[in-house]
Amino acid sequence: MNTYHLNISNKEKEKNVIKHILQKNKYDISAMNIPLKTHGNKTKTGQKCAKFTYVGRETKFITKLFKNSSVNVSCTTHNTISKLLSHRPTINQNKFDGSGVYQLTCPDCKMKYVGQTARSFCTRFHEHFRDFKYANQKSKFAQNLLENNHSIGPIDNIMEVLHHTKKGKLMDTLERFHIYKVTHENIQINDKNTSRPKVIFDTIIQGETNRQPTNR
Repeated sequence: MNTYHLNISNKEKEKNVIKHILQKNKYDISAMNIPLKTHGNKTKTGQKCAKFTYVGRETKFITKLFKNSSVNVSCTTHNTISKLLSHRPTINQNKFDGSGVYQLTCPDCKMKYVGQTARSFCTRFHEHFRDFKYANQKSKFAQNLLENNHSIGPIDNIMEVLHHTKKGKLMDTLERFHIYKVTHENIQINDKNTSRPKVIFDTIIQGETNRQPTNR
């Protein structure tokens, strides 16, 4: 954190994010209060640099070969939390066949419902549709449509596949993130009481906002 050129405000935000991650993983955060030793810029004039995409033990084995050389080695990764949570699936003809996290949009008020399914998206949509048709009120999405006398559209118009993934902790996290996101936008049909403030989610959403092009 201290190696980046951040102002005081951004450095404090970064520090809070790191603390939050450490606390969630039950690490001792007292070490963060110890000032880091700095040795200045080790890169000498004319020194060669090499960047590797970290993929695991193989990357460690390769980079060790440069340990006693004049090459300055650094590692990078494309598998960041932001990219993982904000990823959008590749559009294809069979996108509703898989399982994962999805989003339903009301055709009339444009409010959104985020859900997950271990079965196919198509099967889950038909369950929402059936609850709407027969007024079962089991589906939160169908309940919202019925209470507001709104219509329901075909699957291609109101369902969006957010992530293809299998049942598990990743699916749960992805669902929570997107529920949090639509809550932040105040267009959520899910129960708002289930979405508590989360520093990591706020940071990712803010980063997405900053990357959006501005219309001039």
